[in-house]
Amino acid sequence: MSQDSRGEADDPARTEGDLTNTGMSLRHDREWDYELDRIVDAVSERDAETVGLQFPEGLKRRGPRVADDLRSELPDDVSVMISGQPCYGACDLDTYLMRRTDVFVHFGHSPMKESDKIIYVPLFSNVDVFPIMERAVDEELAAADEDADVGLVTTAQHMNKFDEMRSWLEERGYTVHTRKGDERLTHEGQVLGCNYASADVDADQMLYVGGGKFHPLGLAMEHPDKNVVIADPVNNAVSVADTEKFMKQRYGAVHRAMDAEEWGVIFCTKIGQGRWDQAQEIVENNENAYLITMDEVTPDRLTNFGMDAYVNTGCPRITTDDGPQFKQPMLTPQEYRIAVGEEPLEDLAFDTFHGTW
Repeated sequence: MSQDSRGEADDPARTEGDLTNTGMSLRHDREWDYELDRIVDAVSERDAETVGLQFPEGLKRRGPRVADDLRSELPDDVSVMISGQPCYGACDLDTYLMRRTDVFVHFGHSPMKESDKIIYVPLFSNVDVFPIMERAVDEELAAADEDADVGLVTTAQHMNKFDEMRSWLEERGYTVHTRKGDERLTHEGQVLGCNYASADVDADQMLYVGGGKFHPLGLAMEHPDKNVVIADPVNNAVSVADTEKFMKQRYGAVHRAMDAEEWGVIFCTKIGQGRWDQAQEIVENNENAYLITMDEVTPDRLTNFGMDAYVNTGCPRITTDDGPQFKQPMLTPQEYRIAVGEEPLEDLAFDTFHGTW
């Protein structure tokens, strides 16, 4: 390996972006598998001259090391390029680089749409999920003899343990309900930050195994009839998803937008994040609404437009994660309909994204 980053993994002082000491810890340095052999084979099969590599934000710092290793396995006349574009999911492909390379490799996410052009290399967490699942069963899940039915979901990073998770619960007397969601999801039991179709199962309680609260929060809002228990192996925490604080934020944004006169309607040009029909419908039915195309939606980039409020038809997480950072209200399409009086406030729901491009 051209530069051994094993010392980086052994360093207890983790720097920002280094995932080795968290539940997102990946299998690098031959512990972590970037599937270089598969990439080398694809280059040979396609007689490729150019290779593009795309990494999610937390792994960009590893990009040069992976490129070094790959170059050492490839012919000298093959060029390897690294995407510097922001990347937050399989919906966020660098299409510019993809069009200009013979082999394009997307690391860290499950395929959202299969393509002969793209090689997806999922990178799985090596965290032990079972201690935190044990705590979840002891502290929050109903006992199996009281309610044996439980739905099980996780994120792409933990899909390598999914079958073991299911068996673990079954061994403790639970009837585990799982399903594969719509075409946006690759695996049975997988949830995304924008899609919780895999949670549509016949169980009143759900166990989410994964890092953070965003996914289970969205799940709880999408399925308000379910008790969503969070078993977080990243932060070693067990809790129940509570939507109250989040709902207050969203109600506040809608109320602030009710007096808006001019609306900016954001259409995101990222390949897997655009909802053109929804954006067009809003603009066609509101003469004071203006369609704005953007690849990266940030508060600074919207400031110059000076609109009273905005509607985000791109990734729902722009609204839910970053909404409070925008100077003007940033609403989902449904929240917009509430703000202009087309739907009642009590119908407010979490924004989800279905289908692919």
